[in-house]
Amino acid sequence: MRHDLDTAIAGVVAAGLCSGCGACTLLDDGLTMRMSAAGFARPGRTRPAAATTSSAAASSQVRRFDQVCPGRNVAAQRPPGATRHPLLGPVLGCWEAWALDPELRRQGSSGGVLTALQAWLVETGEAVRSVAAGAAPDPRRTVAVQITTRDEALAAAGSRYAPVAVCAEPAASDAAGVTVGKPCEVSALRALTAGGPAPVLLSFFCAGTPSQRATDAVLADLGIGPDEPLASLWYRGHGWPGRFTATTDDGREASASYEESWGTTLGPAVQWRCKVCPDGIGESADVTAGDLWTTDERGYPLFAESDGVSALVARTPRGLDIVQRAFAAGVLAGRPVEPDEVVGVQPLQRARRSTLAGRLVGARLGGARVPRYRGFGLLRLAAGDVRAAVRTARGTFRRVRAGVARET
Repeated sequence: MRHDLDTAIAGVVAAGLCSGCGACTLLDDGLTMRMSAAGFARPGRTRPAAATTSSAAASSQVRRFDQVCPGRNVAAQRPPGATRHPLLGPVLGCWEAWALDPELRRQGSSGGVLTALQAWLVETGEAVRSVAAGAAPDPRRTVAVQITTRDEALAAAGSRYAPVAVCAEPAASDAAGVTVGKPCEVSALRALTAGGPAPVLLSFFCAGTPSQRATDAVLADLGIGPDEPLASLWYRGHGWPGRFTATTDDGREASASYEESWGTTLGPAVQWRCKVCPDGIGESADVTAGDLWTTDERGYPLFAESDGVSALVARTPRGLDIVQRAFAAGVLAGRPVEPDEVVGVQPLQRARRSTLAGRLVGARLGGARVPRYRGFGLLRLAAGDVRAAVRTARGTFRRVRAGVARET
């Protein structure tokens, strides 16, 4: 049996466990992220693999991949001094917050806090750059971008509900910078830099990565053809939660509400790996942000347009220091909140984590591989509602047998 990096990567992709983070390309510069037929970012070889002098060297490279790849392994983090919340992960501080710069607040998702932090850190010279997701020259597509000014941070503001491999940008692992990534991306970078200097890692609450096909489908529903040039495309932002808004080169604008775009088309197109994710809340980051929704009497979010408000969680001593200084410098405003208040307005994250043990069991019984997850307390969470866990296991078993886990 071969034990080389290409074989290991092929196994993850074939099992539907690739998250599209791009971290494997940092282990071998002959690998590049490309769009798969299903519309997801997947690694492929563009240059021959470097010759290894021994099978031991090849095995060492595979072991490194196993440590880093979120499709193989994810470990819950326990930073010094942090209290571990069963659903929110490590917490050193928790706030309701927003950017004091009104333009950053309006264009960013929710309260614009991650945009404000990036802009502040690079403008003050504390970081040489920030690496984050932004629109490609064809704004239908999303790419990793480097941010060195407030204006560049503003241009990249807002969620991008589409495939992007932030880790594939070499600067993403630069300890002198900031990297803003999905939870799987920051967990890969945390593992990659374990025991050594790491960039400031910022993340956000994530419901998963939809196929690129879903973006194209929303545009088609709005009457914008695949060959029609776009001047801009916003998934969110320009208000809270903001509308999916596309503007053509000739000035025509078409939009759909957050509920219509995410709920009807983007959300249902999320890749399989995201459906078995233990961490939609960015546990491996220094700082994580998400929507602090207003909810109805059932606890479900209300999506009426308003000024954006973020839930902001400092997870590490480094993250706590950054957030506290950002408040003191007038970059952010807000008030402390309890972690339970944040979890209470995130029903999707609550449900996903509480039933994940059942989903993993159903997947395994259906014949699918699953990654190794350590330290998340998934069995304890499932024990809180055994019926829901069993129901989830049965549903996942049926989906896996129907071939969902093989969508790559």
